[in-house]
Amino acid sequence: MEPLQRLADLMPETPGSLSVRALWREGRAIERRWLLGGWLATVAACIVLGLLTVREGWSGIPVDLGGAAAFLTFYPPIPLCLWWTLCFGWRWGAVPAWAATFVLAIDAGMAPAWAAVFACANPLGLGVLALGYRAVGAARGLRSLRAWLFFVPLCFVGAVFSSAGALIWNFSQDLAAERQLPIWQGWWLGAFLQSVLLGGPLMALTWPRLSRWIARRPALFTPPPSGRRAMGLGLLFAIVLAVQGYGLVSLGLGSLQLRAALASGDWSRLEEASRVMLSTAWVFFWVFTLIVLFVAQFGYQALSRWLRSTEALVTQLARVNAELEQRSRTDGLTGLANRMATEEGLRALLRTVRRYRTPSALLMLDIDHFKQVNDRHGHAAGDAVIRALAQVLKDASRDVDLPGRFGGEEFVIGLAHTDLAGARRFAERLRERIATTPVTLDGKDGGAATISYTVSIGVTLLRADDAGVEDSLRRADAAMYRAKQGGRNRVELDVEDTAAASSGPSVPDKS
Repeated sequence: MEPLQRLADLMPETPGSLSVRALWREGRAIERRWLLGGWLATVAACIVLGLLTVREGWSGIPVDLGGAAAFLTFYPPIPLCLWWTLCFGWRWGAVPAWAATFVLAIDAGMAPAWAAVFACANPLGLGVLALGYRAVGAARGLRSLRAWLFFVPLCFVGAVFSSAGALIWNFSQDLAAERQLPIWQGWWLGAFLQSVLLGGPLMALTWPRLSRWIARRPALFTPPPSGRRAMGLGLLFAIVLAVQGYGLVSLGLGSLQLRAALASGDWSRLEEASRVMLSTAWVFFWVFTLIVLFVAQFGYQALSRWLRSTEALVTQLARVNAELEQRSRTDGLTGLANRMATEEGLRALLRTVRRYRTPSALLMLDIDHFKQVNDRHGHAAGDAVIRALAQVLKDASRDVDLPGRFGGEEFVIGLAHTDLAGARRFAERLRERIATTPVTLDGKDGGAATISYTVSIGVTLLRADDAGVEDSLRRADAAMYRAKQGGRNRVELDVEDTAAASSGPSVPDKS
């Protein structure tokens, strides 16, 4: 088997139903011929095969299953209707199943009203199959062990539900006690074996190619069902009802046959009834074991799906939270840290200064005459200047530095491991680079326009005795204000730092 096919078998599916309206309106002519023609041919074939089942006596055939007496009914419409149900939706399989059973009931002399109810038995079993696949989304290709482990027990549950028709048949035909168990057991056991041995291989052979066609024609199918959790609970409820109903009917009919044999006083009948009763008990044991395995498999798949969905949800929430955290700390226009994130970074830098006594500096810069840029060129040009300045700050800063937008046209940079002399050299290089790097804009007439701008920069040190970063920011702001008063496009140092300035490590030139 190809690796992609194995992966496809293990991945859950969400089967939709083929829409007759969509097929008629949007389907190609060849698709309508094959699908509608094939479906009508299936309806006719099911009716003919259903009549043969009654007329040829294919009901309640005694068989020996490893020493256990059992009864089988060969009803060929079952695998055909199962295939239509799993491939195209419940209605496509239910209609031929109902029609075939209704016609054979009328042919057997059943009253029309009872025949209409009796004909709902097999559609009921097919409905359980459809519910199971919609609730779990198991692979329908049946080319993996996991797919078969789900398919086989689900076929049993559907067969037990459909065998309710045997009770109506027994009642309408007024059968003797010894004939009721063979009819009922033959119904569910025959339906189960035909579904597994005929319907299963048919699905395995046809589904891969059919699934590719479905993938190419999603418009022909109804949307995937919602409320999968509710359908899963419904499936579990159906399983419980099937097991209880199976046990009640099988043991009840076996007991009825045993009591009738005791009342007759015929030892041969009693021996046969006892053997049937013992076989029924053993069959019930193995059926119960099968259901336990199915419930375990269903629970495992449900738990695995829940864990996968939970992990995916947690991953998605973590990603969204990270994005929200990033957005809450990032300036939307420039991509730099916003004021809140900048202040947090400066606090961390101040803690480092206090702990390790390493020098760190703070630069505050403001665009000169920024209002004139907006008034002359428009706010879009002003935004372009701010973005260009932010890019210069990113390019000039080291990984350990902290550039951020503090508000409007005002920016700050925290310089780690940098003394006052190094901070001044960095600020001068930055000022010169900004002054010689104009911003190019697309003009209204298709030409290019350039905007030259400058900045004023204030420089201070982060001091271990600062009460907080507010003290450092206040000194940097005062130094920047002196740069503005001194003629703009210049660097000014904090006056207190200037008196105590000393040489130290400088900042590498990234310009």
